[in-house]
Amino acid sequence: MGKLAAAAAFALLFPYAVTLAWTGSVEGEKNDPEAGEERRILLDRGDTPAYMGLEDYLPGVLAVQIPADREMEALKAQAVIARTYICSRMGEEREIPESALDLDYLDSGQLAELWGDQAAEYYGRLEQAAEETAGTVITWEGELIEPLFHRVSAGSTRSGGEGYPYLEAAECPEDRLADGYLQAVPFSREEFAERIREIPESGEVSAGDLPQGIQILRADGAGYVEEIQIGTGSYTGEEVQYALNLASPSFAVEEYDGGLRVITRGVGHGYGLSQQEAERMAENGSSAEEILQYFYKNISLNSV
Repeated sequence: MGKLAAAAAFALLFPYAVTLAWTGSVEGEKNDPEAGEERRILLDRGDTPAYMGLEDYLPGVLAVQIPADREMEALKAQAVIARTYICSRMGEEREIPESALDLDYLDSGQLAELWGDQAAEYYGRLEQAAEETAGTVITWEGELIEPLFHRVSAGSTRSGGEGYPYLEAAECPEDRLADGYLQAVPFSREEFAERIREIPESGEVSAGDLPQGIQILRADGAGYVEEIQIGTGSYTGEEVQYALNLASPSFAVEEYDGGLRVITRGVGHGYGLSQQEAERMAENGSSAEEILQYFYKNISLNSV
């Protein structure tokens, strides 16, 4: 469980980010706790807190999590993921402050800048995805799951181990054809060593130790680095990914042009749903439910 939790913490592309609904509308007042049974979000980041219903809030979440021009069934799968995440943070309550969700924020003006003339069309697609999955969440043995997702796998998603039994490896062979799947990031030996030394409780490493002092000690079945030795220190793949600002913890280090080069595969931490494979499945006729069942094993889709 610790390994996966660390991966989630360091994931560069685990985009649980959120926006206000395109209309900017809100429901209820801050001092009206009896404003209905719908789950809702207390928008508490501005000067005038107000409530928004969860279902109205979701399109704004999706606006940052996934491109709005993806296939509708892929968008619907992402909507269920986002709803599951928020409901899991609510616990037994039916509302939660936005600040407690640990989400980034974009306002409607930023969305207009992002989408331009397509803003209404794109927001309408995200509204449709939310509406057509309204109330649906993912559970495993009656409990809401941790619905991890990423952009592109390294060819297979990762097993979550005993702590996350619903996260089993899922093959995604066509992810290897995705834009950004393979990236090469060059470093001077000095820069590489300096960034590694910035990892908390790092060992000793000098430019002269590289690349001879680098050894991958353990990788998982999907090819993601679990433990790597650099100099006298031992690190997780996620620690090195974060320190070097890499796209993925699936990587290899090689000598290159007098310095080093890190080759990465995939985009994101590799756990849970691959958005690239979800898009391919949707293009081939899979439903949102089939997509979710593929990435999260032995789960149920229930209503809240």
